[in-house]
Amino acid sequence: MKRIGIFGGSFNPVHLGHTALAAYICEQGLVDEVWMMVSPQNPLKQNLELLDEQHRLAMLQLAVAPYPTLQACDFEFHLPRPSYTYHTLQALREAYPDHTFSLIIGEDNWENFHRWYRGEDILRETPIIVYPRSGSEEVSVPHQLSNANYQLSILKEPPLLPYSSTEVRNAIAAGEPTTDMLHPDVEAYIKRHGFYVK
Repeated sequence: MKRIGIFGGSFNPVHLGHTALAAYICEQGLVDEVWMMVSPQNPLKQNLELLDEQHRLAMLQLAVAPYPTLQACDFEFHLPRPSYTYHTLQALREAYPDHTFSLIIGEDNWENFHRWYRGEDILRETPIIVYPRSGSEEVSVPHQLSNANYQLSILKEPPLLPYSSTEVRNAIAAGEPTTDMLHPDVEAYIKRHGFYVK
């Protein structure tokens, strides 16, 4: 059974922090591969700053190319929308019965996990890998989940780079350099298409 970590996000755009974190999770032996899954546009929530999902996928493919253990994944593009994580995981298990899946989320999502659709069912069926905030020494268990059964792994000293996709977009809009934030092929793709320029 191949162990797959599912790392979902808008990746608008994918930056070096995303790929460094995903590669680190593989290096720690928690999973064999990380599938970085692009979240499609939610038709109920229009976001003018959110690029078309095919462009976000194309940039992700460029970003993961140097990493044999990372995959750019468009699985949710083919599911009913809006897609809930519970349904995505169920569909993944049906499509890949020879794989096991873990869910990779940030500490902020873990703190709000009790609000997720069928969150306790996810916990019962899916190991969770949490990456803490920068400088966080430990991650607490939300009291709403204290009686739930789950398998939780907390990353120790993950490579959390000090910027977000929002900060990358703001830097591009301001004409500031992004070389330290983006894979060079992703940076070139953004410049070629004129993305995120105000």
